[in-house]
Amino acid sequence: MLGYNDKRNFFRMMVNSACEIVVNDDESSRTLHAVCKDISATGMSFEVEEQSVEIGTAVDVYIESTNSQIPSLSAKARVVRSECNDDATCVIGVEITEMN
Repeated sequence: MLGYNDKRNFFRMMVNSACEIVVNDDESSRTLHAVCKDISATGMSFEVEEQSVEIGTAVDVYIESTNSQIPSLSAKARVVRSECNDDATCVIGVEITEMN
């Protein structure tokens, strides 16, 4: 037993950091400005004010570091969850497929 209620293999770290998500879908490539809400060893979740992204869509994620001792994050990921809220925001969950 891992000793916590979340049934995940890795702990999630809350970050609330500005980031960019480049959506690589069949139609085109577009950039969404988002807030990374949390991150773990295998995934992340974001809040965007624009639109949802279809499950299975490939995305590139960029989080600029504000600390010179911590490198910026660049990763390729796949959308596994996309839920829109009543307040015109969407929460997007991704699985990290490759770290750059």
